[in-house]
Amino acid sequence: MNLYDDISTILAIGFAIAVVIVILKSARIVPQRENFVIERLGKYSRTLDSGFHFLIPFVDKVAYRQTLKEEVIDVPRQNCVTKDNIQVGINGVMYIQVIDSHKASYGIDNYRNAASQLAQTTMRSVIGQTDLDKTFEERAKINEEVVLALDAAASPWGIKVLRYEISDIDLPESIKDALEQQMRAERERRAAIAKSEGERQAMINVSEGQQQEVINLSQAEKQKQINEAEGRAQEIELIATATAEGLRKIAIAINEPGGQHAVSLRVAEQYVKEFGNLAKTNNTMIIPAELASVGGAVASLTEVLKHTNTK
Repeated sequence: MNLYDDISTILAIGFAIAVVIVILKSARIVPQRENFVIERLGKYSRTLDSGFHFLIPFVDKVAYRQTLKEEVIDVPRQNCVTKDNIQVGINGVMYIQVIDSHKASYGIDNYRNAASQLAQTTMRSVIGQTDLDKTFEERAKINEEVVLALDAAASPWGIKVLRYEISDIDLPESIKDALEQQMRAERERRAAIAKSEGERQAMINVSEGQQQEVINLSQAEKQKQINEAEGRAQEIELIATATAEGLRKIAIAINEPGGQHAVSLRVAEQYVKEFGNLAKTNNTMIIPAELASVGGAVASLTEVLKHTNTK
């Protein structure tokens, strides 16, 4: 009886173990952004997306596990010869993604290594058609050409080449020295041009300043002459006005009673004064006989005033 119980226990344990193995073999959980490629009796059966799935034990098996995430592949350094026969070393980085798990599993043995090798050969081909200067100036264009070539070649493998970036370009020391000298010469040329432009602009500024100064001085002199002319004109006008006013008042005074006698007296005084001044010098003068005496001069002036009044 005890032996029978032991055998039953062993059988139960064995059955339980078999059930666990069957469950483990039949149940599969596919993580997010992954695909499981299932083979049935060695032949492709189906591709499982993320989630929980059942398989037939001992018949179905997971042959390949493919990730659908974007992958980064480092492309090793390679020596390339440019169009102008300069050897350069180039490192690159490639970004790919599996879009068809079936093709990625059966289309090629190792798509990562194949993509890396293809990137190297494509890069050598593109660099061979480009001059050395263009490799630095047109990196974006070179990267685009490499991506187009890789994507077309890798399409049967079920992968898509998203981007390719040149991470480093290594030049020989002789080329580096030549480029450094070229850059130094270019900087010196630009400095000389900038200096000459500065000097030219300075000379232009000085000449424009001098020109403006001359213009300002001429305008100031012109305005000065205008002001002086206007001042003289106003002065002449004021003098003429004052003279006219004085003469008018003298004429009025002469016509008043005793005015002519006052004028005669005033003339006599001035005549005596001026005649005395003439006598102090050695000048020789010829004067009319009637003006030789004070009375004659006054009489002559009186006749003039009478004649004027009658008019």
